[in-house]
Amino acid sequence: MKRIFLFLILILLLVSCAPSTTPPPPRTWWRDAIFYEIFVRSFKDSNGDGIGDFNGIASKLDYLQSLGVDAIWLMPIHPSPSYHGYDVLNYYAVNSQYGSMDDFKNLLKLAHQKGIRIIIDLVLNHTSSQHPWFVDANASPSSNYYDWYVWSEKGQGNHWYKGQNGYYYAYFWDGMPDLNYNNPNVTAQMEKMSAYWLTTIGVDGFRIDAAKHLIEEGNKLENTAATHTWFKNYEPFYKAEKSDAYVVGEVSGAGGLIAKTYAGQMDQIFNFELANATVNSVLGGGTSSVTSAFKFALQEKPDGDYATFLTNHDQNRVMSVLNNLGKAKVAASLLMTAPGTPFIYYGEEVGMQGQKPDEDIRLPMQWTADPVTAGFTTGTPWRAPHANTVKLNVAAEEQDPASLLSHYRALTALRKQYPNLRTGSLTLLETGHRAVFASLRMEGTQSILILVNLGGEPVSDYRLSLIDSVLPDGTYSPTLIFGSGTLAPLQVSNGKFNAYLPQPELAPFSTIIALINR
Repeated sequence: MKRIFLFLILILLLVSCAPSTTPPPPRTWWRDAIFYEIFVRSFKDSNGDGIGDFNGIASKLDYLQSLGVDAIWLMPIHPSPSYHGYDVLNYYAVNSQYGSMDDFKNLLKLAHQKGIRIIIDLVLNHTSSQHPWFVDANASPSSNYYDWYVWSEKGQGNHWYKGQNGYYYAYFWDGMPDLNYNNPNVTAQMEKMSAYWLTTIGVDGFRIDAAKHLIEEGNKLENTAATHTWFKNYEPFYKAEKSDAYVVGEVSGAGGLIAKTYAGQMDQIFNFELANATVNSVLGGGTSSVTSAFKFALQEKPDGDYATFLTNHDQNRVMSVLNNLGKAKVAASLLMTAPGTPFIYYGEEVGMQGQKPDEDIRLPMQWTADPVTAGFTTGTPWRAPHANTVKLNVAAEEQDPASLLSHYRALTALRKQYPNLRTGSLTLLETGHRAVFASLRMEGTQSILILVNLGGEPVSDYRLSLIDSVLPDGTYSPTLIFGSGTLAPLQVSNGKFNAYLPQPELAPFSTIIALINR
């Protein structure tokens, strides 16, 4: 009996020490995706009324595929009294100017057939002041919807506006009263609405507008503990409704540290620090800003699990900031070779320009050189296209291998081909020159060298050094996969290298991408 007991113990020990056979968690689709942000009103008009629509987007899905896009973020599609849609009138319907719900379902179906997923803007923080909930609440404190909003008997400074029976809180402006998420009925309604879009309609997820402002705590108006608690409960809810749903949060100003605080609450948030640093570095022709931003981001989120971009619908367009084709190309290079899930703002790939007011950073897409319609509509556009459509447009740039559009297409193709460029680790290299950015992207046994000259002058007085021991020792023969010229052999000793000169001279605004092969 004692022998049997000892034998059983031995078996248990062997089982407990055996390597786990549990398969790794499935790779989330958004880590491999390239997103495209679309303002429906301005992308493509299918019926000649001068307003973009769902059918117009459907007609351009082949174009998006050719750009390497496999996921779309649609700015607000719900009925709204405004042109932008961020003040929602009905969460269960679509803006009739954009088409019918059947039109939207057809777009969703066609996109899915092409392997393109669609997420929609979800405005949780507030409604329109014309929403039936608020109209009813504003009419009487006895309304069933009164406690769906935030009220005070007296105004309390900024963000408070006089209603019919007291003052209501609206962070952005009086036309967008904030919802009260301390009321469980509000949460229940928004979860019901989320489930409707995920399961009944079939969208692939949401971009959460103004996520950091959801619940205020006294004088603290953003990123409060209550906001984090709400999203901690929301994440398992939407995953239960659709296990592969993707939710990305707008937390303006966020970098790696804030992104870390939202882990387990949304799948990703946008890395504003990295976006601003990238544009600033390219604008100034020096790497200090973007290098610092990478260090801070990866210190907190070493897996690069956040959303990346250059500029979006709330900012002056990146080409208006940079105002230079070469700079726009290297900005694209930094975006498309960086960790994270990249988002391209519609028209960014052809160099569309636009400066505030907001309507002018959301102008009609420049499909052709037509100065009146830009190929966006057969009628009169809701807003006149930018004057540079005569030079910068899809039709012209598709024929030019040196165009910004061609540059984007080449980069997105590489990103799709090499997992390193999507989810590989990033190691920054010393370059010895303020204008030269260099990094290694590594995944598995494969390494890729990224080398970008952010300046408008050729550079020869640079040398690359790897401080961290991350490469096996030996002699490497780098193979160019993007850019021009050949690269010198690379000698690695003790996992490092020093004073490596890949090419004698880097051309102005040039990008070199190479496989590091032994």
